[in-house]
Amino acid sequence: MAGVADYLSQRIGVVESFQTRLTINELILELKRDIEDCGSGPVCLVGYSWGAWLSYIFTASYPDLVRKLILVGSGPFEQEYAKDLWAIRLARLNEQDRQRVRELEADLEKSGPDMNEILRQYGNILVKSDVFNPLPCDDNEVKVDLNIFQYIWKEASELRLSGELLKLGSKIVCPVIAIHGLHDPHPYSGVIQPLSAVLQDFRYHLLEHCGHTPWKERMAKDHFYRLLFAELSEK
Repeated sequence: MAGVADYLSQRIGVVESFQTRLTINELILELKRDIEDCGSGPVCLVGYSWGAWLSYIFTASYPDLVRKLILVGSGPFEQEYAKDLWAIRLARLNEQDRQRVRELEADLEKSGPDMNEILRQYGNILVKSDVFNPLPCDDNEVKVDLNIFQYIWKEASELRLSGELLKLGSKIVCPVIAIHGLHDPHPYSGVIQPLSAVLQDFRYHLLEHCGHTPWKERMAKDHFYRLLFAELSEK
């Protein structure tokens, strides 16, 4: 979320927290240290994709440290909403890209010195299925770590499958806002419907002509930032 942090920093104070640990609990403690180092009281926490889940789990764990939680492009909170995600993504790719995905998946089952680069290439192809009308961007500078991905996603997916992920919402007392693109292959219904049932104060914004990453969408970027600034500025 470097681009979002940079954009927001033109008007408000921002800390972009990096994830470096191999368990969710360690990531929570890492985020806690970053927030406490700010020394400014409860913060607005903005999480994107998997980071939306992490922010949600953190807010349930330390509700006194978060005054508002904003979930951007979150994954669905119940397994039933994720069953068609992979099929949707593959259907949006051309045959050449689908073949390349299969090759890279086979490579990821192996081991070697270039595994992080293989994961980066894999992600770059899948991104094509996640967008609606993307702006030009270069994410090659983003550090990819297969080891972290494998450890964290295994734990996170089990948390969702067991139902424990959603149950954490009963511990969240601050306002929660979801911002989600209508073209996002992660279905917005998998965020809105489960969270509406467990959160005390929940609202959402659906963005037209927008995929998984709103700030990279030509037709949704400005609307996304207006919404985000409004939510962050609201007392």
